[in-house]
Amino acid sequence: MRAAGRYGRGRRHVVRAAAGCAAVTAVAASGLGAGLGAGGPAVTAAASARGQSSPGAAGGARMAQMRAAAREFGVPVAVLLAVSYVETRWERTGDGPGVDGGYGVMNLIAPSLPASVDRGVPGRPSARKVTLAGGRATLVEAARLLRVPALMLKASPRQNIRGEAAVLAHFARGLDRGRLPGSLGGWYGAVAEYSGAAARQAAAMFADDAFAAMRGGASMITGDGQVMTLVPAPGVRPDRSQLARLGLAGAPASAGAAAPASSPADCPSALSCTFIPAAYAENGTDPASYGNYDLAGRPDGMRTPSGGTASMKIDYIIIHDTEGSYSSTVATFQNPASYASANYVIKSSNGAVAEMVRPGDVSWGAGDWYINMHAINIENEGFAAQGATWYAQAEYNSCALLVRYLAARYGIPLDREHILGHEDLPGPTDASTAAQHWDPGPFWNWNHFMALVHGVGDATEQARGGSLVRGTHRLVTIDPTFSANKQTVTDCTGGTCKTLPAQPANFVYLRTGPGTSYPLFPDQVLHPGATAGTIQDSDWGDEAAIEERYVFAGQSGNWTAIYYSGHKAWFYNPPGTGQAARYSGGVVITPKAGLASAAVYGAAYPEAPAYPAAIPPKQVVKLSYTIPAGQVYPVVTTGVTTDYYYAKTFNSSLPDDHTIVIGTTPCYLISYNHRKFYVQASQVTVQTLP
Repeated sequence: MRAAGRYGRGRRHVVRAAAGCAAVTAVAASGLGAGLGAGGPAVTAAASARGQSSPGAAGGARMAQMRAAAREFGVPVAVLLAVSYVETRWERTGDGPGVDGGYGVMNLIAPSLPASVDRGVPGRPSARKVTLAGGRATLVEAARLLRVPALMLKASPRQNIRGEAAVLAHFARGLDRGRLPGSLGGWYGAVAEYSGAAARQAAAMFADDAFAAMRGGASMITGDGQVMTLVPAPGVRPDRSQLARLGLAGAPASAGAAAPASSPADCPSALSCTFIPAAYAENGTDPASYGNYDLAGRPDGMRTPSGGTASMKIDYIIIHDTEGSYSSTVATFQNPASYASANYVIKSSNGAVAEMVRPGDVSWGAGDWYINMHAINIENEGFAAQGATWYAQAEYNSCALLVRYLAARYGIPLDREHILGHEDLPGPTDASTAAQHWDPGPFWNWNHFMALVHGVGDATEQARGGSLVRGTHRLVTIDPTFSANKQTVTDCTGGTCKTLPAQPANFVYLRTGPGTSYPLFPDQVLHPGATAGTIQDSDWGDEAAIEERYVFAGQSGNWTAIYYSGHKAWFYNPPGTGQAARYSGGVVITPKAGLASAAVYGAAYPEAPAYPAAIPPKQVVKLSYTIPAGQVYPVVTTGVTTDYYYAKTFNSSLPDDHTIVIGTTPCYLISYNHRKFYVQASQVTVQTLP
């Protein structure tokens, strides 16, 4: 989820919310099915799953606001509930916008920011989007219809819900000469228009998701304690003929006839997978301004400036979350002005997969162009701060199956050093590292996911981390039992910090010393000059994640130290059921004898003399991070190729455009802190620890 831009081409991820299940048994605006909002068995199960007790009267406030808005504007409450469920699962964590600029539980979208040639400042998961999927500013539309300030629609849940109802009614009347639909199915066109999608396919996908929600029904308690229920309406029949009246475009431009939308998807046969091409088109007349990916033909047969060929190996598979809905993600990647894409997008509810960029081409998703060159990006529908609300079993299953398929095809090792989260990735500079995204976030179950990837049970996967007894072993794998590992986490989107609902987390906190009296570890790039880290979900600097490996640096009582970010960092590691570490051996690096420290890099670009005259050398930037003499860090990959894919224009109109420059400086990829970084082989010594 997220990333950079044109020449981070780690392009920013952009997306919206999920599809689901909702319904109603009557068409009237106030028609609520029997038991609607009553907190039946499904609600009780949801509360139990999230460790929540059933809320009191305040837990019905959002349902009451939905009913009131439905009556006021003549919109079936089922439509309001279904659209909100699809967009946000009936809640919005924090006060800021989503990745598509949307606010509140209804995801009313603010006007887009101007497209930029360089959007390499990833930020938090929900701050990635800089242009709208289809350009429809529903927040402005709602403010005009209600005659209230846009700020009120952002801040007030009641006004946000009223805003959606007003906009949907306005769209519906526009489709039928000022009349509201006489049937629930007649709202299909208005819902499709509300999506903001520019292409028919994406608008239909959003509306289909909402109507699937109405057919299937849904019931849950949100993270902020609201009891939400939609009774199934299995007989609803959407009027899809309305789609033709919206005047939307067909499929966006893609990579020419080589990748028509009718092409079969490059997926394992067991997956429900469709090829839906991301846009490959110019934005205006400047061939250097285009979206949303680069043609490449990886791994073999890449053209070099000298006219020969070389390989650009695919080394990593990157797991992201969308920070929005499946359908909105697809719509965004089909808009060439988004400057963002992923190779695949996976739906939460049923695990359906959209292939959007062929694995051989370079998608713009990782926030680091060097990583994008060598990676396949996979987006999973969900919000990092909401975790298990979105990360469903069907999604885990599909993602794992897809990873196994791609890893077998491209020779990628099936381990956590090559199957990475966006949160594991470096940035090529200090600023881009500090701004890197942190998805899929603290609640993605890495142990369970990697167990599915390996085809084993969760307990077997956990045991792969090594021995429970350290003995002579020097490598430490972070390995707490996920279900029991509940950490206090806050989300501070929009400047207001809220404690997130208790749920299993995939990390342990790190401190500057062996005890809770010591401050949380302050990452020196993420928090320059700070003396303590935080418990915010976006603060990856003091978190050591499940299945990540480090080197043992000391023990004091129940606290274990590891070398981390150029320092010693400590985590609580008591014996027994609360143990958070396993031990093994492996390959490590340390600065060469005589060096006070080794430099750390966020990319492995070639040395300047490797570039031909027509290609400006890509700067190799030393980060503020260093490896002091005597410290030791695990090696992820030896023999990293220093290379640079020069892809500057849409039509290869510059000399040596779309060629790969190969360097001669050997590098290693290492586990350094919460993220991976590069070191030059000339500065370090490789060792094997027991």
